[in-house]
Amino acid sequence: MNNFNIIVLDSASIGDDIDFSVFERFGTVKVYLSTTPEEFKKRAANADIIIQNKYKLNSESLKYAPSLKLVCEAATGFDNIDLEYCRSHGIAVTNVPGYSTECVAQLTFAMALNIIMHLPEYTSFVSNGSYTASGIANRLTPQFNELSGKTWGIVGLGNIGKKVAQIAKAFGCKVIACKRTPDENYDCTDIDTLCQKSDIISIHTPLNDSTRSLIGEKQIGIMKKSAILLNLARGAVVDEEAVASAVLDGRIAGFGCDVYSVEPFPTEHPYTKLLSLPNVCLTPHIAWGAYETRVRLVGEMAENISAFTVNKRHNRVD
Repeated sequence: MNNFNIIVLDSASIGDDIDFSVFERFGTVKVYLSTTPEEFKKRAANADIIIQNKYKLNSESLKYAPSLKLVCEAATGFDNIDLEYCRSHGIAVTNVPGYSTECVAQLTFAMALNIIMHLPEYTSFVSNGSYTASGIANRLTPQFNELSGKTWGIVGLGNIGKKVAQIAKAFGCKVIACKRTPDENYDCTDIDTLCQKSDIISIHTPLNDSTRSLIGEKQIGIMKKSAILLNLARGAVVDEEAVASAVLDGRIAGFGCDVYSVEPFPTEHPYTKLLSLPNVCLTPHIAWGAYETRVRLVGEMAENISAFTVNKRHNRVD
């Protein structure tokens, strides 16, 4: 019989339409909408298991959780957790790989099509009455293009990158990829060559020391002026200032982004200069968040805990 003290630190980031009662079979569950550093000290004092999505668990915070046995990251990426501290203190850490593949790929193409088809301009033309007033059956400006025949560059070829590659090929795109370990099933190349050759570039790589600012001023400088850049990975994988400047200067044709180095991004963030531009599509970190995706996430976390209770490693990253 399990009797763990379980706390959910930031349920608001997982959604108020999600049922956390699935965790009650493992013990007592307390669910908090959000948690400040001061609140953490009290809430984590007797916690055996922490479930969290965005909270930063490092040596400074984790020292207030002396009973902690397991951290369940409600995501695939776990760069917000100090793994070295957890290893040295015998704290198990799990993530949930692969749960958001379908949803992230879906948003990737929603952004790409939104930009390449100029949907904001065309829907606005109809909704503001201009189409009716024009007396003309159609409108073909601004010019838009087909995806078919374009080169789609994928940065990061994990589950999400491979799904994006599959869909891009279905649209008739040529796919090239940048991957730390080349895959013989794909046309793999280095990041500079990918940036130079691609018409659409989508980023799906984890954030680590080797990928931080992977796309900076140099890479942007060799992109096609007609290129569309999409970041569905982590904000800091790109140089955000350099990207904003390139969009404003017209050095790339479009930009879509769902992730930011600071979330939510503050008023002084470089992307605030892009908010009114029709060739920019910014979303509030939703790529992982379809209802079905989040139900899958919570179910898999329950499996992680279940495995932990019988000393089995399942989705362990520590």
